[in-house]
Amino acid sequence: MLDKVQKKWVYLVAGVFILINSLLLWQEFFWFPAVIGVLLIALFAFFASDKLLMLIVFLTPLSVDISNEILNAGISLPSEALMIVLSIIFCLRILKDNDYDIRITKHPVSIAIFIYLAWLFIASLTSEIPLVSFKFLAAKLWFIISFYFFIILVFKKNKMQIRNFIWLYAISLIIIIFYTFYYHSTFGFDKSVGHWVMRPFYNDHTSYGAALAMYAIAMTGLLFYDGYSRGKKTLLLGLSLILLVGLFFSYSRAAWLSVVGALGILFIMKFKIKYYWIFSFLILAIGLFFVFENEIFQKLNKNNQDSSTNFLEHVQSISNISTDASNLERLNRWDAAFKLFKERPIAGWGPGTYQFVYAPFQHSKNRTIISTNAGDGGNAHSEYIGPLAETGIVGLLTFLLIIAFTIYYANITYFKAKSKNVKLFTIISLMALVSYYIHGFLNNFLDTDKLSVPFWGFTAIIVSLNLFYSDEEENDSKKLK
Repeated sequence: MLDKVQKKWVYLVAGVFILINSLLLWQEFFWFPAVIGVLLIALFAFFASDKLLMLIVFLTPLSVDISNEILNAGISLPSEALMIVLSIIFCLRILKDNDYDIRITKHPVSIAIFIYLAWLFIASLTSEIPLVSFKFLAAKLWFIISFYFFIILVFKKNKMQIRNFIWLYAISLIIIIFYTFYYHSTFGFDKSVGHWVMRPFYNDHTSYGAALAMYAIAMTGLLFYDGYSRGKKTLLLGLSLILLVGLFFSYSRAAWLSVVGALGILFIMKFKIKYYWIFSFLILAIGLFFVFENEIFQKLNKNNQDSSTNFLEHVQSISNISTDASNLERLNRWDAAFKLFKERPIAGWGPGTYQFVYAPFQHSKNRTIISTNAGDGGNAHSEYIGPLAETGIVGLLTFLLIIAFTIYYANITYFKAKSKNVKLFTIISLMALVSYYIHGFLNNFLDTDKLSVPFWGFTAIIVSLNLFYSDEEENDSKKLK
C-alpha cells in the first residue's frame, strides 16, 4: 500500500500530466501521451528492465503484426519493438560491465544455442536471398537475447518471476479467448470461421492453438503449487478451464495432439520409464512403418473424413490424406522442402527463404485448392522440415541439439530437485515445451513473437532451475503464498 507522501506524489504527477495534456490538446497536439509512454519505456529499459521484460510477456498475445509490402518487412507491435530496445540495452550493459554470469553461457543448452545462431549466420551468408535471411537472424537474436539470456538473470534474481512469466502471458491470452469467443459467436461458432476469428492477434487457429496448449498445461500445473491459498487455486482452476475451452474451440488438431504428447511425458517421468525403452519403441515403430509403408498409405487414402465441428470426426480427419485440403497442402509443402534440401543439403537456401523459393519445386500432382506461388501462403509447416530446406542438415541438427539438451537437463533437474515447487516448475515447463516440440512436426511459428516468447522462456526456466535452484531445500512454501 502507498503511504500518504507517496499518494501525494501520485496525485501531483497525475494532475500535472492531465493539465499539460489538456493544454496541448487545445493546441491540437495529440502526441503527448505517446511521448510520455516512450519516455517511461526508456526509463524502465534502463532502470527497471526486468519489469519491462514482464510487460513484454503480457503484451505479446495482444500485439499486432504491422507489415510493409514495399520494404517486404513486418514487425509485431508493441512487443517486438520493445524486445529490440531491451536487447540492445542488455547487450550494451553486458559489454560495459562485463559481469554476465558465465555459468549461463557455459551451460550445454546455451552452447547449443550459440552453435545454432552461428550456423544461422553462416547459412545467411550463403543464402539465396541474404536480406531475408539476415532479417530472420536479427529477429531470432532479439527473441533469444530477451527471452533466454536476459530472462534467466531475472529468474536467478527472483524465482517467483517464473510464476509471473506464466501468469502474465496466460491472462493476456485469456483476453484474446474472450475476444475470439465473442467474434466467433457472431458467426454461430462455425468451424471454418474459427480458423481466422482470432485475428489480428494470432494469424490463424494453429498458432493460437499452440499457445493455448502450452499455457493450458502450465496454468493447470500451477494448481499443484504449494504456496497458493485455496482462493488462488480456485481462481487458477477457473482460468485453466477457460484456456482448455479456448483450446477446444481453436479446432487445432495439432494442438490437441500435442497436449496428449505432453501428458505422455508426465507419465514417463512420474513412472521413471527409461529413455532407452522409449527410443527402442520409436526405432521399432519407424521400422514397422517402412516395412508396411504401402499398406499404411492404402489405409490412409481410404480415409475421406474431412475436418468437422464434431470432435471425433475432426480427430479422425488428422489422417485424411485423400480429400482434406489442409493435410494435402502440408504434404505438398513438405515434398517441396525435401526437394529444396536435396539441391542444397549442407547450408540450405537461407534462413526464412522457404516461402520465397519453394513454388517451382511444387509438383503439379501435389498442388491443392489452397496452393500458391506468391510466397504469401505461409512456410513449410514444420519446425524440422522447414529448417532442413532453409539451413541444411547442419541447421536442423543444431536445433535438435537444443531440444535434446533441454529435455536432458529438465530430467536431471526434476530428479535431483529437493523442493516440490522446483520439481513442479520443471515438469510444467518441460510439458509445455514438449507440446510445442510435437506441434512443430506439423507447423512452425518460432519466427513469430507469439510462440518464441513461451518457447525460449520455458527453455530458460529449465536452465535457470538447473543452474540455481536444483539443490534448494524444501523451505519456502509458506513465504511464497
